[in-house]
Amino acid sequence: MKTIQLGILISLCITARVSSQTVQFERQKIASESYESVGVADLNGNGHLDIISGEYWYEGPDFLDRHFVGQIERQSQYWDDFAAIIMDVNGNGRMDVISGGWFSEALFWRENPGDNSGWEKHIIDQTGNVETARAWDVDGDGYPEIVPNNPNDPLKFYKLERDGNGNATGIFQKYPVADAQGHGLGFGDINGNGRGDFVVSNGWLESPADHNDGTWTLHEEFDFGSASIPILVVDVNGNGKNDLIVGQAHSYGLHWYEQTTDESGNREWNEHPIDPFSSQFHTMEWADIDGDGNNELVTGKRYRAHNGNDPGANDPLGLYYYKWNGKSFVKHTIASGPFGTGKGTGIYFSVKDLNESGYKDIIVAGKDGLYVFINKGF
Repeated sequence: MKTIQLGILISLCITARVSSQTVQFERQKIASESYESVGVADLNGNGHLDIISGEYWYEGPDFLDRHFVGQIERQSQYWDDFAAIIMDVNGNGRMDVISGGWFSEALFWRENPGDNSGWEKHIIDQTGNVETARAWDVDGDGYPEIVPNNPNDPLKFYKLERDGNGNATGIFQKYPVADAQGHGLGFGDINGNGRGDFVVSNGWLESPADHNDGTWTLHEEFDFGSASIPILVVDVNGNGKNDLIVGQAHSYGLHWYEQTTDESGNREWNEHPIDPFSSQFHTMEWADIDGDGNNELVTGKRYRAHNGNDPGANDPLGLYYYKWNGKSFVKHTIASGPFGTGKGTGIYFSVKDLNESGYKDIIVAGKDGLYVFINKGF
């Protein structure tokens, strides 16, 4: 009995030591440009992943050669380019990029020419001020739809039409969801019926059986204020119910909200802190960073989200991953400190295995530059 207990104790100590380790990253500066979105794909078809951010794309695997994409309008301290969704829009086998503009109020895509000439810009819709956009498979057909976050405008999604062989046609159809939305947007199955629902700042919109023609029902069960994009819909504690991870995009706070039910069967959301004393958690990703098969929360501070006018704007910059240990999230630092030492997240970043090492790397743009953080493991 004592031998068994000793073995258990040793096992627990080893597990605790491993779980407290932090993944190591090698930092590579790609450019000093201040665009806030970055996407990753094989853009030239040579088998290597490339990086696209703002007016340029950077050729993998070393990202030293850059090529012009197209001119982007600038307003004050912002480039009017608030997403980098990679998708073959016109079905020609080349990967294009979808983005949107706050100031132009347009959702658009840039066509990959297949050479080093300029990428033609195509307007999808004058959709309203685009805070950013995401790609989610809203109707469950295996293909992602484009969903812009348009604060104070109607919520809708855009479906890329495909031919009989499943090839994209370059044409999008718009489908309405709700008359209004605030700052913050997520997507996932809230009520466990197998269909994806939208999460907005003041509640969640239950999906109809027909995503393209039915009525989405709003359940006003919370109020998250100026929430992150995305709001993550994930089962944090493994109890079979999806929870919510929410950052405050323009203030302090990062929390997860546990989905529970009361004695009468009514849904409740219990707030748990993750990092309540840091600010401007505008964007985040849910990805397996340490290679153990479980996803971690990757996020950080968006540098100068409102050009220095948000609470905590002058606090140190930070890029982090947070690992769930079964009871709470443990914070691990990737890059933290003042400007030049820390790193902001921008508004849309990517997590990809750039060098086929088996570990996922973090590619992040922002007003403090474009960087790659190569995941070296433990």
